[in-house]
Amino acid sequence: MEEQLSRPKKPLFSLSAISPAQLFVAGFGAIILFGAFLLTLPAATVNGQGLPFIDALFTATSATCVTGLVVVDTGTTFTTFGQLTILGMIQIGGLGFMTVATLFTLILGRKISFRQRLLIQESLNQLSVEGVVKLVRKVLLFTLVFESAGALILTLHWAGEMGWSQAIYFGIFHSVSNFNNAGFDVVGGFRSLTPYVSDPIVNFVIITLILVGGIGFVVIAELIDYRTRRKLSMHTKVVLSMSAFLTVFGAILIFAFEFTNPKTLAPLDWSGKFWGALFQSVCTRTDGANTLSIGDMHQSSLFLMVILMFIGASPGSTGGGIKTTTFATLLAAVWAMVRSQGDIVFFKQRVHESKVYKALTIAFAALTLVILVTMILCITEKANFLVILFETTSAFGTVGLSAGLTPHLTEFGKILISFMMFAGRVGPLTVAFALNWDRKKKHFRYSEGKIIIG
Repeated sequence: MEEQLSRPKKPLFSLSAISPAQLFVAGFGAIILFGAFLLTLPAATVNGQGLPFIDALFTATSATCVTGLVVVDTGTTFTTFGQLTILGMIQIGGLGFMTVATLFTLILGRKISFRQRLLIQESLNQLSVEGVVKLVRKVLLFTLVFESAGALILTLHWAGEMGWSQAIYFGIFHSVSNFNNAGFDVVGGFRSLTPYVSDPIVNFVIITLILVGGIGFVVIAELIDYRTRRKLSMHTKVVLSMSAFLTVFGAILIFAFEFTNPKTLAPLDWSGKFWGALFQSVCTRTDGANTLSIGDMHQSSLFLMVILMFIGASPGSTGGGIKTTTFATLLAAVWAMVRSQGDIVFFKQRVHESKVYKALTIAFAALTLVILVTMILCITEKANFLVILFETTSAFGTVGLSAGLTPHLTEFGKILISFMMFAGRVGPLTVAFALNWDRKKKHFRYSEGKIIIG
């Protein structure tokens, strides 16, 4: 009896019992709340009153989830402290909070535990924990190199226009923001980068930063190591081919749809038309910057952009959406079914059927979420259906493009769009796994039944 009384009680809550998915979701949530608190401080805004909490929460969610949707203008509302707070959240959100935590752990000379490696695996969307710490080092190096190069070129380009001090600040802010596919800007007046629609330097630098940040760190690592390895994985080949196809396909259609639009491409020369269509195609899948007025675009262009935003960037990147590999897998599955082929093949390699199930689940969950939230916003917001669908998909894809609705959202609408940005950044499946505390795998199978399909 005494032995039973002396036994330590089992804790009601144990940190070790929390899954990596739950810690991943909780970590992003904590960063958002802390960032929202900082934005409510008087020092964060020009008027010295701080943002109302709902607006601060929305902005912090948009920054941490590297989206770019804003309810207040970043360039004119926030002080330098407020803008740097947003930039810090963009950097942490783009890299992943575990990547940043690992950086400090390495600086302090401490050992990375196996549980930390699991969290890094979840954060970077890797297949295994093998080599994740090495990948984190590469991620940090890539980020430093690309963001520094982008900031340097933009600074030199803008120095003659706005002076060195502002050019340096603008260069750093826009380089970090766009490499992380956030799309926040400090130009002011909700104009984004529209003043530079025909500027080849700004277009080329921003497009490069967005594309590099959107293809995923694993793909970047393989491309850099290609000289020595002379080999690319099937994943990298699929990402590169699908990203190129969607970029070119989107640019051609936007060019065609907007060619005669007097409010977008029509007033521009051929160079401006080219850069405008290409920039918007690239940004539509990953980044919230724009050089064309989104609200003035034709409905055909807006609907095309909804599709591209839903697809999004690539796994392990700073972008959102269902991801290019998911879309490619679904297309290949349909093609294999039409041709009565048993296997889904990319570049003479077979895709395991479990990946097909996962791709289908992600796409269905994302589509259901977008449809449900769009239906609710159609009740609470005063806007036409396509604009609401556009804004909802932009939030889920962590794109950040707006057709003009976001600054006029109701309080409930802001909360709902914030949830969409959060779900889009961490992934709908990760959110589902985090909410499911008991996911025990069944070790038996039911007897097979028959069902008629089609």
